[in-house]
Amino acid sequence: MRILLRLLVIASLVSILFACTTPPPQQSSIPEHLFHDQLFAAQHDVIDHQQIFKVNPAMRQFIATYITPDLKHKSMQQALFDALYHKGQLRLTYDASVTRDAADTFAARAGNCLSLVIMTAALAKELDLTVQYQHIIVDQNWSRSGELYFSNGHVNIVLGKKRFDTRQSYDKSYWLTIDFLPPEDTAGQKSFELEEKTIIAMYMNNRAAEALARNQLDQAYWWAREAIASDANFATAYNTLGVIYYRHNNLDAAYQASLQARRLSPENTSAMANMVQILTSLGKVDEAKKLNAQLTQAQPIAPFYFFKQGLAAMEKSDFKQAKLWFEKELARAPDYHEFHFWLGLAHYRLGEFKQAEEQLTLAKASSLNKKDHALYQAKLDHLHSISQQGRGLQIN
Repeated sequence: MRILLRLLVIASLVSILFACTTPPPQQSSIPEHLFHDQLFAAQHDVIDHQQIFKVNPAMRQFIATYITPDLKHKSMQQALFDALYHKGQLRLTYDASVTRDAADTFAARAGNCLSLVIMTAALAKELDLTVQYQHIIVDQNWSRSGELYFSNGHVNIVLGKKRFDTRQSYDKSYWLTIDFLPPEDTAGQKSFELEEKTIIAMYMNNRAAEALARNQLDQAYWWAREAIASDANFATAYNTLGVIYYRHNNLDAAYQASLQARRLSPENTSAMANMVQILTSLGKVDEAKKLNAQLTQAQPIAPFYFFKQGLAAMEKSDFKQAKLWFEKELARAPDYHEFHFWLGLAHYRLGEFKQAEEQLTLAKASSLNKKDHALYQAKLDHLHSISQQGRGLQIN
């Protein structure tokens, strides 16, 4: 079994985790000049880095009940893995709507993949196992929330032997990789190790992204600030900070933050796209055109391009053309729920009810949180009900 980390990384167009495989330029210290605390409401709740991996009594009881008894005939790594993901003791549910710390993920029995990696790491460290994190370079995938577009990165976790363990009941050099992606999706893909400070920065950046999606700009700012404080070389956090400033109408600050993102990750197409918007808003039209030409060369077809064309066709009631656009987008991202939903709607408008039901079923199956899953199930139930009555269905 492999664990997918669906990392929320945001922007107006959103930044990818890392745009190149060569080491980025290093930021020697936290760039305090990029922070403008006075522009945002004060943060009353302290953001505690230590809380992210904190293990509570319920988690310790889980170890004592489900892991310790297995150690007579299993390695500690395997016992942990089986307790969490094989035996299904926790009955974990994937939920992409929020990033939780270890204790909250354990209590909720749900979380996105970064939350699951953090919870697994916390339990492993409680068992005194060594922990490594890896960034796996996989094909770029996108999602959206309103006008914000998210790029999805991938991280897995590697559990090593218990430190200073002298037991001879298992191979002490044994390592176990836990990753939700199927092996064929990551076979042959390049990877590199991540420091825990970068995992913490990802967590903070996710929280910033989620706050930004709720239009809570003050909260988003403080989370993004902490992401940079956690790892000054994490380019994604600067891109997020730039979007926050842009949405807050602080264009000069947005430019400086985005410029730093591009310094650290110069081939990042999302950072380029955001900078084009910022330059245009600042009236630097020539610079924006020049950068947009570079962007077009690096990324000829923008994320969600075909989807947007499909939405435009739907507004014109050109459902046949809309269907073609949505099918083209699905060819690029066959597992994204919203594309299936809109293709299903286009089928319905064309009177293709069987195909509409098929696409709604796929939308439900590929939804990434409980809210969307329930929404698509309601659409399917309504479709079945109306179909039995021989009347039309409104599913938009």
